[in-house]
Amino acid sequence: MNNRSNEPQNDNANSPFGGRNAQRFWLIIAGVVILLFILVFASPTNNPGNAVTLDKFAEFIKENQVKSVVVLGGNDVRIELRSGERVAYYKERETDLFSALRTFGVTESEFANLSYTEQPGDNTSNILFQLLIAVVPTLLIIWLLWRMMRSVRTGQDQAMSFGRSRARVTRDMERPQVTFSDVAGAEEAKEELKEIVEFLKEPEKFIRLGARIPKGVLMVGPPGTGKTLMARAVAGEAGVPFFSISGSEFVEMFVGVGASRVRDLFERAKSEAPSIIFVDEIDAVGRHRGAGLGGGHDEREQTLNQILVEMDGFETGTNVIICAATNRPDILDPALLRPGRFDRKVIMDNPDIKGRTDILKVHSKGKPLAPDVDLEQIAKMTVGFSGADLENLVNEAAILTARRNKKAISMSEMSESMDRVTMGPERRSRVISEKEKLQIAYHEGGHAILGHLLSNANPVNKITIVPRGRAGGYVLSMPEEDSQLHSKEFFEDTITMALGGRAAEEIIFNQFTTGASSDLEKVTSWARAMVTRYGMSETLGPRTFGTNNGAVFLGRELGESRDYSEQAAEEIDNEVRRILQTAYNRAKTTLTENRDKLERLVKVLLEQETLDRMAFEEVMRGSAPVASSPTDNPAPIAPPA
Repeated sequence: MNNRSNEPQNDNANSPFGGRNAQRFWLIIAGVVILLFILVFASPTNNPGNAVTLDKFAEFIKENQVKSVVVLGGNDVRIELRSGERVAYYKERETDLFSALRTFGVTESEFANLSYTEQPGDNTSNILFQLLIAVVPTLLIIWLLWRMMRSVRTGQDQAMSFGRSRARVTRDMERPQVTFSDVAGAEEAKEELKEIVEFLKEPEKFIRLGARIPKGVLMVGPPGTGKTLMARAVAGEAGVPFFSISGSEFVEMFVGVGASRVRDLFERAKSEAPSIIFVDEIDAVGRHRGAGLGGGHDEREQTLNQILVEMDGFETGTNVIICAATNRPDILDPALLRPGRFDRKVIMDNPDIKGRTDILKVHSKGKPLAPDVDLEQIAKMTVGFSGADLENLVNEAAILTARRNKKAISMSEMSESMDRVTMGPERRSRVISEKEKLQIAYHEGGHAILGHLLSNANPVNKITIVPRGRAGGYVLSMPEEDSQLHSKEFFEDTITMALGGRAAEEIIFNQFTTGASSDLEKVTSWARAMVTRYGMSETLGPRTFGTNNGAVFLGRELGESRDYSEQAAEEIDNEVRRILQTAYNRAKTTLTENRDKLERLVKVLLEQETLDRMAFEEVMRGSAPVASSPTDNPAPIAPPA
């Protein structure tokens, strides 16, 4: 996309002694030196021999040694002696040669006996040479002074350009090729933004009914959900000038620069109205005012104040729409979010199964897919993936296919790509002792057995003891369908399943290892959320503990304020401990009762290392499993954390 850039130029860029003009400058200097060298050594020489003084010339005449005298151009006297030697004498042009010689004793008869002739001579080349000698250095000095003055003028322009907006403007000839058809998985958001585009194209349709165009649209969603892509689609569809800028580009170290840039941006947008302004990552400049330690009058807040005024000030009917994107709406200033400024808030969340299927179709377009690739099945296996995750998944599969010298992407590459996106690349070269490999097998087996037996836990889809990323092995489970609500029983079974690895280590080896550290972090967080956020504790009742409305600059943890007593804090800790201990005892009991299944699973894992869902369920039924093949049975995976 060819966007006009208002970035300040480097100070050395226009300097005659540095930057991109340095090479050109020194080439010019070298050319001038070579030219002078040529002029000096190639200039016509008028010296046929050694120059002599006037008294020596008179002595030659008196001794009758002069054969002939030729005067060229009135001042160049060429003398040929009888011995054949040639000498020269240079006289003043207005001086008479005989008068000059007579002062040294040359008589009129002696001078008359000379073979004396005068020729006009061609001094054009000599005059040109003298002219070049005078003019070329002068021109060089003038050029150097001009370059220096231009450099100073550019530096002054740069100093004055701090207050100019750095927004990239997109017009008809530079419009991106992305349209709404290239955006999948966010149908509601597309409808909201299509109305904005339609209003800019056909404003009479809405004005006739008394409708007012929204001043701003705020796109909210986690990273990777396509907020910036949606803005590019708006630019491709709108047919009006589109100004794009990042929130961080407003703020500089100089006071007042941010507010000046905001004014300049809106003036440019108003001059080309109807137009659209897109501010990416607006939370960089739109944070809640008064949140800093130094008070509320800093550069960022001045910039925010100017944005508020421009969006909804005394000036109306500007026909400029503001689009913005953020993944931190909780820290934005309330004045920025009120109606009249950002009238619409478009939620862009992780896509559901239909949205994931559509996104996979978009990113698979133009890529050769093997007949065994089922995009709907992949969509079912990628619960919780964002649009960026899915795009990365397809791209990794294409790279893996090229590495294997295949001509089409198969389900094998898709499965391997999902594992790479979630857990990282395989590390089969990692050296693991037999004892550690056995411990990993029992640890992962404990997770898998409980995931299979507990009715409210997500079913197991893959279990492996092959190291991948930072994990020595892992169990991947996923829900059968997308779900936004989770019950108390779901948390209890999920915590029990997560503690199955530690429980298996204690049952088999009667010791604990560091392999359960990540599991303990997760279950502690889940149990505390059950007590303090979801009201799932019978002891403490249906209430929440703590509010997260503290000062945003302190961060999420330090910003949380306690609205409960020390006694309540102790009760929370006791309740979290009870939930975890109950789940751990339940995990140990269940694994002890099903130790035969655990031993059978570990034996198969040590032989095959990786089991998919079908093979795992065969082991649980007691039948001999078929060796897992990623080509035949692609393994579903859990969403990335």
